[in-house]
Amino acid sequence: MKRLLLLLGALLLFAKLAAAADPRYTVVKVDLRTERLALFLRDDAGEPFKRFDRLDAWLKARHRQLSFAVNAGMYHEDFSPVGLLVRDGHEEAPLNLSSGEGNFFLKPNGVFLVSDAGPRVVESSEYPALAALATGVRLATQSGPLLLRHGVVHPAFIPHSDSRKIRNGVGVIGHTALFVISNQPVNFYEFALYFRDVLHCRDALYLDGTVSALHSNALGRSDFVRELGPMLGIASP
Repeated sequence: MKRLLLLLGALLLFAKLAAAADPRYTVVKVDLRTERLALFLRDDAGEPFKRFDRLDAWLKARHRQLSFAVNAGMYHEDFSPVGLLVRDGHEEAPLNLSSGEGNFFLKPNGVFLVSDAGPRVVESSEYPALAALATGVRLATQSGPLLLRHGVVHPAFIPHSDSRKIRNGVGVIGHTALFVISNQPVNFYEFALYFRDVLHCRDALYLDGTVSALHSNALGRSDFVRELGPMLGIASP
């Protein structure tokens, strides 16, 4: 009986690993207890980095190296963020609760943040109260729409929508941020279900579609799709 239970446990673990290794998606897990995530936008002269290789070159001149990065939310033509941007504890762009056209304004949208308590994804209108109560909000980026809110898929998502793109987003579990980019075009509903049913996130935020890009030394990958605005990344040492 014990042997049977061990076998069943091994099969269940294999099934979970196989599900998580869905070839449609690439997942990078960042444990905020051991890794320091940062937001990057402009160099010392105020020029946007726009590309991972330019950010990496800037870091290398300072004896650091870019080990991981993704695009970090939506931006205007001048590469400035559409919504909230907090870097190193300083608010550089305000929270945007206005209405408008496009994915950013598909309410509810949300904020990905890192504080002393760890990473969180919250609905945008909840952020001011949270920021007032939380200690040490170190970084925050606003985007939209929310993929999941308390385990519920965004109400505007259509299960069989033919709007398919390469998409990326971020979910949270405890002290871990899970960054996901699709390897093939997917719709919003499918993307949200992957966060909920495979990665078991309750809250997840869409970062973007058309510009989705990933840099990972561990994966030997550095995408260039088009020039970027804000980027989330890890620089070592």
